[in-house]
Amino acid sequence: MALSLTRGVTANVVRCILQSGLDFKDFFRLDHQELANALGISPSYSVGFLDPSSREEALMAARREMQNIDRHKIKVLFIEDDDYPIRMANCHSAPIVVYQLGDCDLNGEHSIGIVGTRKLTPYGANFTHRLVKDLGEYFPDLCVWSGLAYGTDATAHTAALEEGRKTIAVVAHGLDTIYPAAHRDLAKRIIKSGGAILTEYPFGTRPYRGHFLERNRIVAWSTDATVVIESEIKGGAMSTAHHAFMENRDVFALPGRVTDPMSAGCNHLIRKQKANIITSAADLIEVTGWRPADVKITPSMRCLFPELEGDAMAVYDALRRSSEPMAIDELHVATRISIASLLGLMTELEFDGVVMKHPGNRYSPA
Repeated sequence: MALSLTRGVTANVVRCILQSGLDFKDFFRLDHQELANALGISPSYSVGFLDPSSREEALMAARREMQNIDRHKIKVLFIEDDDYPIRMANCHSAPIVVYQLGDCDLNGEHSIGIVGTRKLTPYGANFTHRLVKDLGEYFPDLCVWSGLAYGTDATAHTAALEEGRKTIAVVAHGLDTIYPAAHRDLAKRIIKSGGAILTEYPFGTRPYRGHFLERNRIVAWSTDATVVIESEIKGGAMSTAHHAFMENRDVFALPGRVTDPMSAGCNHLIRKQKANIITSAADLIEVTGWRPADVKITPSMRCLFPELEGDAMAVYDALRRSSEPMAIDELHVATRISIASLLGLMTELEFDGVVMKHPGNRYSPA
């Protein structure tokens, strides 16, 4: 915590300390000249952490913060810890520490960030609920990240709670408060359901505009994909999409009418090829390459692949459940479709890119 509270210390400085073999205790003990020499930088370099008084102030602040941490049972995750958001750890300006309230695993296998305007329309709200519901049926461990703000954020968190999925709210202030205050009950529900409230700011840090923009990068960097539901051309969600795009993360945007200002940002991201179009959960699954869990396909889940129905869907289900490519006779036994029908059907599915053909006339899902 003291490192994170020291002026001039960034994630790159922490990496430099580690690479130099310097002990963190030494970092706070050495004088100006000794520390500069140990880190291989010029003593005249104008940086706050070379000043011993700056480091001493950070230590005192960290000791005060420890009292708050212990009193409220908050977890402090250092950038080198195993339970720190691993997807974010190697990013250039990742927070040195994050503070977590709640027991949610921050490194689940399937995590998405859902962001967007505070002025969410019914179109965006309905899509958010459908996306979380459909993804959750395929991926029971789905974790939805957002920012606890009005509109899209609150809708994303609520959708996850209603579907029994974990959700993480990244806030732009210390954990001694919740902003907006109207979402205190939502924050309690998130924690009670096994989710978490996360921040990079210590107790007493008040929310202000710059913090919200900084908060956005945590949502973008801690997840596999960022989904922008609706956004004005200069909306805060656009910064989240930018952070994700710059770190080569998958970005998705829900297209909207060209006359709708709440869709202007999404349409811009798609036009500039900074986001994939998302119209269903199937779009996200295809781009991310997520492999669905071995769950029973329900009629409602079949709509994720509307181009497949009847015999085609039966064949696809059989191939997906198999750990090895299947031959025509094996598919016949599994689906009870005649071999004559299967021969023609497999050619069509291969042409459409649904299945792959292997040596020996065996097939697997594409």
